[in-house]
Amino acid sequence: MVINPNALGLDLQPGAVRVRPSFWYANEPAQPQTWPQLQRAQQAAGMYPVLLSDGPGRTPAWDRDLSPEAVSDPDDHDAETVLAELWWSVRSDDDAHGEDRYGGWPGLAPARPFETDPDDAAARVAATLLDPALSPHFPDPRAGLVPAARSADIPYALGWTGPCNHAETDVLCAVLRSWEDRFGIRVIGLSFDCLELSVAAPPRTLPDARAIAAEHHAFCPDNVWQGSGSLDAYAKELLDGDRWTFWWD
Repeated sequence: MVINPNALGLDLQPGAVRVRPSFWYANEPAQPQTWPQLQRAQQAAGMYPVLLSDGPGRTPAWDRDLSPEAVSDPDDHDAETVLAELWWSVRSDDDAHGEDRYGGWPGLAPARPFETDPDDAAARVAATLLDPALSPHFPDPRAGLVPAARSADIPYALGWTGPCNHAETDVLCAVLRSWEDRFGIRVIGLSFDCLELSVAAPPRTLPDARAIAAEHHAFCPDNVWQGSGSLDAYAKELLDGDRWTFWWD
């Protein structure tokens, strides 16, 4: 059951509680001080913070485009099995996108030691999402608080349908849980078709970045196909970065 955080004296923006799926959503766009307030609300109410944007040129979507009844439990899925299956599915289309130099599934990238507290990394990335110059694809995000077991489960708890042209949300949340364990990710932002993560343990070497790039390619091939153009180029973009962005066409 969702708690109304506005009733807890947390100095949040005015907002409303949605029932199905259950979450709290601010009435107005977030401000620079919003994320620290949400982190305090997490401690008080046990709900996880997220920034919600409708995306460029779209009408408000956070009372629709959500299908909590259509997702199964991430507990039913194993992250490496999911990524291996998605890898082979993506590889079948790689030739058509000019990405034909990569063979079998390379396995999971090794875990990395967290270089910072994951919640501190989350605050830094949240600040970039609130800056239109740094995140023009993520306009006017609003604060949200979601009752979930962990940050990685936010898309599952909402019944978010952003990656539906590629994979089901519950399947991808199994991967997000693994990334939370191995790299200290937090789910920071969601729009109609975009997912924003913070990273507490970004890759610092090209071999580490290539290993993570393979997982990203299985998770969201459009980042390569309609973005960097090759896994090598994409791996270089991941180096030292504490923000991972995914977009599904």
